Amino acid sequence: MATHDDFKQAALDYHSENPPGKIKVSPTKAMVTQRDLALAYSPGVAYACEAIVADPNAARDYTARGNLVGVVTNGTAVLGLGDIGPLAGKPVMEGKGVLFQKFAGIDVFDIELDERDPDKLVDMIAAMEPTFGGINLEDIKAPECFIVERKLRERMKIPVFHDDQHGTAIIVGAAVFNALEVVGKQIQDVRIATTGVGAAGIACLDMLVALGARPENILAFDRDGVLYTGRENLDPEKARYARDTKLRELAEIVDGADVFLGLSAGGILTPEMVTTMAERPVIMALANPYPEILPDDAKAVRPDAVIATGRSDYPNQVNNAVCFPYIFRGALDVGATVINEEMKLACVHAIAQLARLEAGDLATAYGGDVPTFGPEYLIPRPFDPRLMVMVSAAVARAAMDSGVASRPIADMAAYEEQLGQFVHRTGLLMKPVYDRARHDRKRIVYAEAEEEVVLRAVQTVIDEGLATPILVGRPDVIQHRIERLGLRMRQGVDFELTNIHDDPRFHEYWQQYHALTERRGVTIEAAKALIRSRPTLIAALMVERGEADAMICGIVGRFNKKLGYLRSVFDFDRGITGTSAMTGVINDAGAWFFLDTHVQLDPSAEQIAEATLQATYRLKLFGVEPKVALLSHSNFGSHDNPSAAKMRRVREILKARVPKLEVDGEMMADTAWNEALRKRIFPNTTLHGRANLFVLPNLDAANITYNMFRVATDGVAIGPILMGLDQPAHILTNDSTSRRVVNLTAIAAVDAQIRAARRR
Repeated sequence: MATHDDFKQAALDYHSENPPGKIKVSPTKAMVTQRDLALAYSPGVAYACEAIVADPNAARDYTARGNLVGVVTNGTAVLGLGDIGPLAGKPVMEGKGVLFQKFAGIDVFDIELDERDPDKLVDMIAAMEPTFGGINLEDIKAPECFIVERKLRERMKIPVFHDDQHGTAIIVGAAVFNALEVVGKQIQDVRIATTGVGAAGIACLDMLVALGARPENILAFDRDGVLYTGRENLDPEKARYARDTKLRELAEIVDGADVFLGLSAGGILTPEMVTTMAERPVIMALANPYPEILPDDAKAVRPDAVIATGRSDYPNQVNNAVCFPYIFRGALDVGATVINEEMKLACVHAIAQLARLEAGDLATAYGGDVPTFGPEYLIPRPFDPRLMVMVSAAVARAAMDSGVASRPIADMAAYEEQLGQFVHRTGLLMKPVYDRARHDRKRIVYAEAEEEVVLRAVQTVIDEGLATPILVGRPDVIQHRIERLGLRMRQGVDFELTNIHDDPRFHEYWQQYHALTERRGVTIEAAKALIRSRPTLIAALMVERGEADAMICGIVGRFNKKLGYLRSVFDFDRGITGTSAMTGVINDAGAWFFLDTHVQLDPSAEQIAEATLQATYRLKLFGVEPKVALLSHSNFGSHDNPSAAKMRRVREILKARVPKLEVDGEMMADTAWNEALRKRIFPNTTLHGRANLFVLPNLDAANITYNMFRVATDGVAIGPILMGLDQPAHILTNDSTSRRVVNLTAIAAVDAQIRAARRR
């Protein structure tokens, strides 16, 4: 475990690494030619200006305003650091901008203002309305924050949101809502004790009341004691939670409380106080970095307690990042003029509902620790990819229903799909494949069905209606893992199961396998042993016998070993002489495919041409028109050696077989990427635009290029898509995510549909 000093230095190094800070401004349009300059600035920019003069709403179409949020502070209440001023608060504001962009694709300018007078601060922020689509107020101390937000909401016609208040309130509301579900209590019946009645504390209490808590059941405590009727010097916000009570100490209001809500100071809630709370208490100890009580100390005296903190090293981190990016995403997308109570409540319920669903594909973000709803998982974690869709859409609906949306969304299903494409960048490319798979659901058998990544994928396959799953494995293991992951699928209803240890068809399976392989040295005993121990062979035989339509394997084991098993059962496809594999990468720039990434070590020109034709056919399934670049170290004959000559020969074969195919080469990778460079080198090129299918001369080149491209561009992989067998069968790699399994399921299903149509 790193020491405090180690972590401090690591944090300073992180922020100071060149370029310093965490954000930058990048252009979104090309600025390469003189024409680009003319379009971007003078004279082209004048036309955009004139359009906005004619219709101010056109600013969303011609500028970045509709997706730009100002994160504004005066530095008077920064995190747990207090009044450190606007300049020292800038790293926090930059961090907020990073979270907006990472989680919701929203751009941010951070604005640090050296102004303490709330009225002057309001004037300064309000004057920036033409720049932004929304304002996120941050780290402004109470009570000024209440004044600033209220006046800005009155003056500005864009969303203004003080995250310290409302973001905290939303996530606390979702956490308490779900915690009470876990302990079996109703919010209208519980007694609530709270300490810390600043901006966030008041907002949290308002939210709990909006969710059904009774104000008379709430007792509050600040640094001067209990808020009671008649106490002097209470500002109007605190006065709303003053009660007619004789209690004066924190220990007194905690006694018998069902819920403790702390937004105050570390260590203020003692273990002795916790022992006096009601049965199965809910403790929200949210002071940072040191909570009001450490979970271990609370659990030591009350094992029945459900506890949340603001820290990431304990379960149930109450983190505003689960809320603020998505409430702004929904608000910006419908042109909301305000973020109202209806939108906040919609956000609470969407977050709470999401936590109750089974966990998504979170293993990568959380080191294999996939959470399940319960005492230690009350709210989704910040990297849950489903937040974008569920929360943003809920907020957008609430804005429209409450009448504050200036640009209502007509097709919510399409909007949710658009949000999903941001999260799973494969969404747009895979849409036609998904739609076709749903049209005629095929039976897909999963060889390694005991693996958690497969089970999570299968749940998605069921939910999206992509296929009818068949799982191969041990029933008790599969059922145990389904329950542990909190999945909803049921054997016999949602999926079929082939028991790897006790299936009545095994006698037929080993006999069929022996008949296929006896002249390849496989004895009866070996056939029996292999069938009992190799789920890949079982899955392959099920497809070969017509008991399944397609199969997926490869999450466990080596690719070439799995391919050997498939080759022992399946023949080559009609007119094909070998297998090959294509893998796609989806990144912010588009979709790109690489061949052959996994199978052919050093293929001949004929083998490369054959694989390329198979790949171009599959690209059309995605709705992608193939643009094929035959890559080499040589540009159109600049080198004369066997490797370059092989790729030249590939082009000749392809042009002879498919004259209309858009293909060219041999060429270098940058030549394939850059059309202007390509035309300058070879004006008569037959490839137009940027290539999308990159054909490499051997396995090393293809695999290295694909993996480097995927990692360097933060891309999402599709595949490998195995080609050349006479049955739909695909082999994943060990690092595959659940989303990759789902994508390959849809591809396998469509492959099976096409083959079935051919046989008719």
